[in-house]
Amino acid sequence: MFFLHQLALAALLTACSAGTDPASDPPPEASPSSYSPTTRTYFLAAEEVDWDYAPSASNRIRPEMGLGVWGEQRTYPKVRYVGYTDATFTERLVQPEHEGILGPTLRAVVGDTLEVHFRNDASRPYSIHPHGVFYDKDNEGAPYAGIPGAGHQVAPRGEYTYRWSVPPRAGPGPEDGSSVVWLYHSHVNPSADVNAGLSGAIIVTSADRASAEGTPDDVDREFVTLFEVYDENSDGGEEEGDLMHAMNGRIFGNLDGLSMVSGDRVRWYLLALGSEVDLHTPHWHGDTVLQAGRRTDTVELLPASMLVADMVAENPGTWLFHCHVADHVEAGMIALYRVGEGGDDAATP
Repeated sequence: MFFLHQLALAALLTACSAGTDPASDPPPEASPSSYSPTTRTYFLAAEEVDWDYAPSASNRIRPEMGLGVWGEQRTYPKVRYVGYTDATFTERLVQPEHEGILGPTLRAVVGDTLEVHFRNDASRPYSIHPHGVFYDKDNEGAPYAGIPGAGHQVAPRGEYTYRWSVPPRAGPGPEDGSSVVWLYHSHVNPSADVNAGLSGAIIVTSADRASAEGTPDDVDREFVTLFEVYDENSDGGEEEGDLMHAMNGRIFGNLDGLSMVSGDRVRWYLLALGSEVDLHTPHWHGDTVLQAGRRTDTVELLPASMLVADMVAENPGTWLFHCHVADHVEAGMIALYRVGEGGDDAATP
């Protein structure tokens, strides 16, 4: 014990001799920010749709192999979050092509408030439950034992406005970059609602790195990708062809819009949802990424994982982006991303 006391005293003397009092010195201050917090308002509706997992009706990775059993039925009834421009719910938001089945990406800067007007135009009760941001009971969006909050579920043809604040704990931490990603999804019947298609992303940017639009100012392009095996065996069967191994609701290269040009700073927001089969390893051909400070070209996801990976696109060409789990690749959990030559106005598929 005496030896441990001596070590502690020596450490304290060393710190003081270096001009640092570990008990009284404040932590270093964050960079000053001129950002003024605001309320960001969104209008989302739950809508029933017929979703085609492969709109091209082809395997765009290996055309000669076709879609296999996963092409015997490509279209299934789903439920999506659809974004609108205002409270009339008449004009739809234009969503990036690569987001596929996902609901609109909600954006906030640390200090903001998110106000989400939700209308349920589907035939069952649904909700919006956010990860990461701060909410009280009425804005949790999840029914369970105890006193349910007002927004725990929204009946068909009903509406509710969720309000979530975005404190520092919802933004990037010391090991993160300038933005982080969170999930949102319906939580009335959590597994069934997620399997139906009701999910999306919330991106939170630090105040000192936010552009006027709330996007991170050190990134040129952002992509949100959700890895999920949707179980379409509605009759209780176990047909492999009804297990749709999808990225943003698309299979076998049918996800478009993952395009950039050489030199772009690209931020990938990587998400997963589902069951025990949803163990995913997203892998990029052609380039590498930085994820949590490590250099890699493959990352690991479990259900409800939320990761950020940064890439500097520097290898022009068309490259594979896929889950590296063997049977997931076979079932079509694979896409293409395209890097155009530097100076190109676009790198469209």
